[in-house]
Amino acid sequence: MEPLNADSHLHGILYRRILIFAIWLCGFQQVVSQKVVLNPKSNVPDKFVLSDPPSGLFDPIEISPAVIPRNPYPVEPLSPMYPSFPSTYEPVLTGKCPVNFSSISDVVDKTASDCSAPLAALVGNVVCCPQVNSLMHIFQGTYGSGSDTLVLHQATANDCFSDVISILASRGANSTIPTLCSVKSSNLTGGSCPVKNITSFEKSVNTSKLLDACSTVDPLKECCRPVCQPAIVEAALHISLGGASMFENSNIPGSGTEVNVVNDCKGVVYAWLSRKLSAEAANTAFRILSGCKVNKVCPLTFEEPSSVIKACRDMASPNPSCCTSVNTYIAAIQKQMLITNRQAINCATLLGSMLQKGGVMSNVYELCGVDLKDFSLQAYGQQGCLLRSLPADIVLDNVTGFSFTCDLSDNIAAPWPASSSLSSLSLCAPEMSLPALPIPQTSRSSGSCGIEVRTLIPLLYLVSRLLF
Repeated sequence: MEPLNADSHLHGILYRRILIFAIWLCGFQQVVSQKVVLNPKSNVPDKFVLSDPPSGLFDPIEISPAVIPRNPYPVEPLSPMYPSFPSTYEPVLTGKCPVNFSSISDVVDKTASDCSAPLAALVGNVVCCPQVNSLMHIFQGTYGSGSDTLVLHQATANDCFSDVISILASRGANSTIPTLCSVKSSNLTGGSCPVKNITSFEKSVNTSKLLDACSTVDPLKECCRPVCQPAIVEAALHISLGGASMFENSNIPGSGTEVNVVNDCKGVVYAWLSRKLSAEAANTAFRILSGCKVNKVCPLTFEEPSSVIKACRDMASPNPSCCTSVNTYIAAIQKQMLITNRQAINCATLLGSMLQKGGVMSNVYELCGVDLKDFSLQAYGQQGCLLRSLPADIVLDNVTGFSFTCDLSDNIAAPWPASSSLSSLSLCAPEMSLPALPIPQTSRSSGSCGIEVRTLIPLLYLVSRLLF
């Protein structure tokens, strides 16, 4: 056999290297992510261990700055992706509030995280304010533990309310919580409710029925087939009458005065439940009840869509000027706040009804590619985060920073209302759980060298955008 000449030898080496590189590239792109086992520090809860990516479209993903590299050079400016932490300090208390705050420390910490200074205004409607209201109910019940009272006197309420807000702020919460969530010290006093102690309460109310209904609240059924909510209203109505029957009382339920009394009495009912349930069970129940309330309405503010109506009236096919107008209008909405998937359905229906009343009969959501996620806060103008309808918390610790859960309803088409009337909308109908899943455009074969890029970086960017 003749020896290979130098050129053939070099060509052979080059060919083999190119072949090896091509095989390596395909193998790299087909690699499957594996769970990385971390060695957590003793002060870090297990829930911060990163998990495998979700397999289903609707499975939640954890968005946490834990996946962002730490800055190895503390003296240099921090990376834009690096999480920031609210400053903490020892609060200055009035010294006049006779409550052992350590007994509800977990609920206070949860509230401080949910209302963390950089995020409170953006998640107030969904996360922060429901937790603040729950804390107030639990605090009111804790105050009277060991005594017969279910409310605070106004002077004590002022001092205790001030201490609660100071403690929350000292743990990183936004200092504007009273304004943001419309809470005040009088919420702890029982207001105009005539029953304010346990003895009178338990004489007026079927307490076993109330406790059975609210000791365990079903997060999937309560909002559509409520059990606890009507039990609370019934108890509040009974004590609002001061133990008298409805026919004996001169105030007819439904009048303005009576409605205010019943609302004040509902606070007393919550305080009684807080006394009978553990702080954790009470907080869970109260958050679920809040979730039922907030998911019924759209929290966004809509300006009059006159420009959209003008550009899209009588449109039967995609129109560049119409879609430009729709996108411009929705871009302003995307700067407001994070909302839940159920709220997004309400918001899409509300805007659609406004457009229909203005003469826009065509489904511009479909024609212009408007998705549910387009109604929530955006990153890069492409990737929104819809929070889940079930209550969830923002988590903060000194290692991972902030984390919260998004629902992967990103590319679900926004539902166009059947009519301009909002009375027909019902999120409890089986077909309205969420709009249908989108059909994948193409499916890649296992032997392909292509790689599908998931939208992870924009979601991480969303967190960093919220923090700075």
